[in-house]
Amino acid sequence: MCAPCCLSQLACCCGSAACSLCCGCCPKIKQSTSTRFMYALFFMLVTVTCVIMMSPTVETAMRENIPFYTKMCEKLNAGENCSTLVGYSAVYKVCFGMACFFFFFSVFTIRVRTSTGCRAAVHNGFWFFKFVALLACCAGGFFLPNQEKFLEVWRYVGAFGGFLFIIIQLMLLVQFAHRWNQNWSSGVKYNKIWYAALALVTLVLFSVAVGALVFMIMFYTDPEACFLNKLFLGVNGGLCFVVSLLAISPCIQTFQPTSGLLQSAIISVYVMYLTFSALASKPVEMVERNGKNVTVCVFPYKSGLQSDTNIVTGVGTAILFGCILYSCLISTTKRSSTALQVYRNDMPENERARCCFCCVDDTEDYDDEKTAGGQNVKYDEKEGTIYSYCYFHFVFFLGSLYVMMTVTNWFHYENAKIERLLEGSWSVFWIKMASCWVCLFLYMWTLVVPMLFPKRFQA
Repeated sequence: MCAPCCLSQLACCCGSAACSLCCGCCPKIKQSTSTRFMYALFFMLVTVTCVIMMSPTVETAMRENIPFYTKMCEKLNAGENCSTLVGYSAVYKVCFGMACFFFFFSVFTIRVRTSTGCRAAVHNGFWFFKFVALLACCAGGFFLPNQEKFLEVWRYVGAFGGFLFIIIQLMLLVQFAHRWNQNWSSGVKYNKIWYAALALVTLVLFSVAVGALVFMIMFYTDPEACFLNKLFLGVNGGLCFVVSLLAISPCIQTFQPTSGLLQSAIISVYVMYLTFSALASKPVEMVERNGKNVTVCVFPYKSGLQSDTNIVTGVGTAILFGCILYSCLISTTKRSSTALQVYRNDMPENERARCCFCCVDDTEDYDDEKTAGGQNVKYDEKEGTIYSYCYFHFVFFLGSLYVMMTVTNWFHYENAKIERLLEGSWSVFWIKMASCWVCLFLYMWTLVVPMLFPKRFQA
């Protein structure tokens, strides 16, 4: 079994064969899914490298535990203790290489329609050579001339791309909310229990949103300070209430019968999460009480222990990059790509309600190809591609820029450290607060646009 599996992996790394696991008892995998996960693996490897570069803790541990670390840095001409390989400038250069890699493939795969052409073969295989090319791109950023000017220009390119990626994330969220409600509503005519499921989930989500709002009012407001906190909590809470009423209003129901409270509940929870994240990212405020300066409107977990801060930072970082990876993969499916357009209420006749509706494939069964000694692969793109290769790489290109800006704390890059990812800065605060309003606007737009342009949305 070992020899056939090795041959299979060799064909994957050096040929156009799809990658699969060596374990034959694993479920079947589609070629399109295998390819996307391999690119996601590349993306996460570079992302983890960037996190390490921004962590003084990891840098200290490497210096103390790696033998001949100082001599190795000298031979690499990386400066004292490899100073040129850490910090925000190193992350900019590595992410520049990853962005170039994905942008090249985005251009290379324009108008690829089937997996039978040579460009599709390069996209779906030759993983060893592509990995070497990715390493070369990331390393090449350290040899660019006039690096000060490059870093200045690349920072603004990264900010623009990061903003675009945020908009795609918000579009996906709105599409996800509509899709969830549409799928579960389709099951009502077959089984009334889906009514109870819709009501229960909606109640739980609204309870979470209201609970989060009350929590932030308790801990992120103060009678003598934090005016912006009070203002934005009132504004965002009020907007969530408005869109909830709008979703069930008769004028909206006439054009979108499936519009309901589930969508607005999902949007409200996400807006409360973004609001909490924004308030937690705002620089601390201090007031004078009893002759002492007292910090107010801070997250109550801070007990003075460094371990607490590290745990919260680690969890926050994991959630952040989990969302990035989800957005990169899900945004490229045939169904989710419609999130870049205005939502259409076009429920398929064969729509079946499922608890895990987001995991349902867009395709039917395809012929299997036996992988000797390993996982079976379905070659599902012989008739046509399942997703746009060009758009897939473009989303990862934007994701590379978003990672670069997030890890380096956006425009507060000079003193950025991954351990201080959740500490306050005004740029992060305004970006997250603006994301709240963009999310609400996108959802509100999907509600009212069928009423404004009814002919375009007629079946």
